[in-house]
Amino acid sequence: MSAEPALGLAAFAAGLRIDDIPASVRERAVHHVLDAVGIAHASSRYDFAHRTLTALQGLGGAGAVPVFGLPARLPPRDAAIMNGLLCHGLDFDDTHLGGVVHPTAAIFPAVFAAGMHAGASGEDMLLAYIAGVEASARIAAVAGGAFHAAGFHPTGVVNAFGSAIAAGRLFGLTEGELVHAQGIVLSTASGSLEFLEDGAWNKRLHPGWAAQAGITAAALARQGFVGATRPYSGRFGLYRSYLGDRAEVLDLVRATAGLGSVWELAATSIKPYPACHFTHACIDAALALRDAALPADIESIEALVPQQVIPVVCEPAPNKQRPANAYDAQFSVPFLVAAAWVRRRLTLAELEPATLADPGILALASRVGYAVDANSPFPRSYSGELVVRLRDGRTLRHREEINRGAPDRPLSNADIVAKFRGNAATALSPAAAARIEHAVLSLADHSVAALADSLAPRTAA
Repeated sequence: MSAEPALGLAAFAAGLRIDDIPASVRERAVHHVLDAVGIAHASSRYDFAHRTLTALQGLGGAGAVPVFGLPARLPPRDAAIMNGLLCHGLDFDDTHLGGVVHPTAAIFPAVFAAGMHAGASGEDMLLAYIAGVEASARIAAVAGGAFHAAGFHPTGVVNAFGSAIAAGRLFGLTEGELVHAQGIVLSTASGSLEFLEDGAWNKRLHPGWAAQAGITAAALARQGFVGATRPYSGRFGLYRSYLGDRAEVLDLVRATAGLGSVWELAATSIKPYPACHFTHACIDAALALRDAALPADIESIEALVPQQVIPVVCEPAPNKQRPANAYDAQFSVPFLVAAAWVRRRLTLAELEPATLADPGILALASRVGYAVDANSPFPRSYSGELVVRLRDGRTLRHREEINRGAPDRPLSNADIVAKFRGNAATALSPAAAARIEHAVLSLADHSVAALADSLAPRTAA
């Protein structure tokens, strides 16, 4: 363990100016926000969204912050919970591969709600968002995949700290207050992986809960509430408490190395498929091989995947071969490989109930096994390889060393816009989608309140 990172992260966030951020990073940042907003609108059609909104309205009533894609406004912290859930609800949002964390689904709802509360400019919100993403990505990257191995979801745990830093920047916290905010949020960071056992909705809640925890911690620090001063390196700090003995080999310098010159947002991947990022290379391999054999001609498929991801997307095998619901399916290499091979694509439609019950897909999924990919570059990228044995004795293979969307193989900004338009089309008219697209891509030129007006649903004129 090394020196306490909270000081360096606080100094970075407090001192950051918009001109310190390269134009290419600022441009990429608004595209990440656009991606999240499009996913949120697609999520707004689902039962989990409506049940969550009803619960939050029943507790806190109405407020000033719009809910993405739904005709409602909530108080800031409730809005952060709701919008975080929507951005992450379909598991289609961005991922920092080195930290195995989804940053935007928490950080953007946090800065949107905090920015509305503080009356911030769009430029201030963009700066705070970038600062929060940098913090979350780095805090997660210190651990690599260790949070998952210990049963914790870093999107819920780590993003509480990034959200505290981002909200604190918008609230005008000093360096010292930003340290306290990180110390306060240490007691509220959470996120269990138990949802993997039964397809529960818990994971959807993680980024929104992290966002509201960060906002709360920043507000308390602004009023002089005293937080722990060693939230990362302390005897009961983040890494020792959550990772136990695994924490002893970690180098905390990773959390602050290159701050202000190396931009982790640029190393954060946009997903091409609505499924756990660990499955994407195998999906691409299935799509590459689909024309070489009919499903009925396949004797078996062996998926070679990084050892670290097997508990998440391959085990227990019976559950993965016959997922109980869409969320189960999003974390199943056997099902997603089979669905991509049979349907010749992998979109939100492949997660609908009819597809989950498709006998042809389930039959093929039952023949998909897995093995450890000893040559995987994980977590730098999430590799995947399929070894397909046909009934006539032939063997087909295809390997994706670097998953599409990874930093070394990124989606273009044009790809992200196309993805937004596809997601938005599930819930919005073309005119409404175009209005939101323009507002988000130009968010630095307007106030947060103006962005909120653009995102709020409108009735027909």
